[in-house]
Amino acid sequence: MSTRPTLLTSHHHLPDEAATLALGERLAHSLQMGLVIYLQGDLGAGKTTLSRGLLRGLGFTGKVKSPTYTLVEPYVISSLYLYHFDLYRFNDPLEWEDAGFREYFNAESICLVEWPDKASGLLPAPDLAIYLDVADSGRKLRIDALTTRGQQCLNRFTPPN
Repeated sequence: MSTRPTLLTSHHHLPDEAATLALGERLAHSLQMGLVIYLQGDLGAGKTTLSRGLLRGLGFTGKVKSPTYTLVEPYVISSLYLYHFDLYRFNDPLEWEDAGFREYFNAESICLVEWPDKASGLLPAPDLAIYLDVADSGRKLRIDALTTRGQQCLNRFTPPN
């Protein structure tokens, strides 16, 4: 995890899957190319559901699946490239280097990274860190803006009612 100070934080209660999708769709409208977003939470916390909402908000209409076995799922939406990574299966951070993923992190793409701790110290620093936790009545979600670009994104974000 980045040691950069959090510039802005946003907290949300998500009572169900529909609320997680809706928040992802709304957050998508504030994203810009070049962002690195870490998605953190236990198995089943809703990381892939949130990613599905983000992609729907960006206009992607195809199937969205977890990249658990493929490690990365690429999506092309108009001129935007979004890469959804799942590093859960990594046993050593050096697997990140061996996989050749570094080139995906560039000014023309958005990178969503599940389980970023599995490549600790080798990943580019996040602009946004999103934490999902199971709560008694749904999920808790926290978004931390860790860079100026992340703060700009969070300032543009208007959560669903």
